Amino acid sequence: MMTTILLMACITFFTRYLFLHKALPFKVGPKMQQFLSFSAPAVLTAIWVPIVFINEEGVNLNLSNPYLSAAVLAIIVAYKTHNIYYTTLFGMGLFLLLN
Repeated sequence: MMTTILLMACITFFTRYLFLHKALPFKVGPKMQQFLSFSAPAVLTAIWVPIVFINEEGVNLNLSNPYLSAAVLAIIVAYKTHNIYYTTLFGMGLFLLLN
């Protein structure tokens, strides 16, 4: 078990190292950069959508769902302020009040 964890850590480190180390002659072209720009939003969406919309019974779209209410408020605050601190503060604050 520990060997698997260490090997996966090494693989992760060395694949990241190729992109970060300046001395290596590895360059990503503009098309690949554009393609990779979609990876972070895709991964984050895959993480938060099940948390917000799905519970034990299935899909939960009720306004009594604290995850959904806090997410809607966070989206509004993010759109209006463009400030990650306010977005996090108001979203988490509403979630704590509703929970």
